[in-house]
Amino acid sequence: MRITTLKLSNFRNYENVCVEFNPGVNVLLGNNAQGKTNLLESIYVLALTKSHRTANNKELISWHNDYAQLKGLIQKRLGNTNLEIDLGKKGKKAKVNYIEQAKLSSYIGNLNVILFAPEDLSIVKGSPSIRRRFMDTEFSQISSQYLYNTTQYKKILRQRNNYLKKVQYSHKKDEIYLEVISKQIAAFGSKIIFSRLNLLKKLEHWAQNIHSEISQNAEKLTFKYLTSVNLDDNGLTTDKIYSDFLNSLTNNQNKEIHQGTTLYGPHRDDVQFLIDERNVQTFGSQGQQRTTALSLKLSEIDLMKQETGEYPILLLDDVLSELDDGRQTHLLNAIKNKVQTFITTTSLNGMTQDLAEKPAIFNIDNGNLSKNN
Repeated sequence: MRITTLKLSNFRNYENVCVEFNPGVNVLLGNNAQGKTNLLESIYVLALTKSHRTANNKELISWHNDYAQLKGLIQKRLGNTNLEIDLGKKGKKAKVNYIEQAKLSSYIGNLNVILFAPEDLSIVKGSPSIRRRFMDTEFSQISSQYLYNTTQYKKILRQRNNYLKKVQYSHKKDEIYLEVISKQIAAFGSKIIFSRLNLLKKLEHWAQNIHSEISQNAEKLTFKYLTSVNLDDNGLTTDKIYSDFLNSLTNNQNKEIHQGTTLYGPHRDDVQFLIDERNVQTFGSQGQQRTTALSLKLSEIDLMKQETGEYPILLLDDVLSELDDGRQTHLLNAIKNKVQTFITTTSLNGMTQDLAEKPAIFNIDNGNLSKNN
């Protein structure tokens, strides 16, 4: 999978741009605040219909304009796909081959991307919500069913929380309604938990191999999924997770009403990253945390290939400057002749000689692109 052509209109500081990319490595070169990250962001938005930097679509539209448009021609093994995102006052439209898609699940997955930026270290160091967002973003690209389940779960979760708050203040409870909505949230939640366990196990396999290479077999990386559901049973099924999940909701109903919120479910789960059975977040050195984050990101490449049959596109936003020589070399070796890659940088020093093929270099100056010959 690769993006061959990208067209932007009124996106951030790009007024009107049409650019053709190298199937291998594309280097976006320029000083800070010129639009390098904006270009990477546009590819991310084209893939996922949302930005990783803001939840407000209006911020994506350039000043003094009412709309923005992103178009991309995606080349895959089985043919080409035209993608389009239109942003305006009335929201956004997502189109595949010029046909508007009513559901996100029918759009997302046509272009798979992995973004790696310095702040991704927070996946290891940060709060559980960051790790949940990581799982939902990456796994939704792999599985349209996972995306559907998480979308429905969040919708029902809002309804259930609103009802719990209502009961909290009114002290009037509709037992039948609460039972129905609890069964609904347990049904979708159990599928999410089961999928996370399955995909995390596969992701762990690839991450272990990468981490072992970087640490020269000195350390072993493992993942541990933390949830309120009982995971001790080796023959774990969606039905068993559903039963345990629903029991937690039923047995703690008064507690949830008192707090006015749903206390159990995948929206409160977490993942621990362990090196030699010690939590990297708490006990890992900064170097171990960086290696874990790098192993995690690189393992996504192989997982997506395994699950979808296509390699994703890799977006590296100023990440090379954050890695020491050893980790940087491992990263560059991992992408050689494998995935289409976009790298933002302010300098070419120490980069091009580590790449197998000569990269395409684009100079970016205040939203203007020019390709080095």
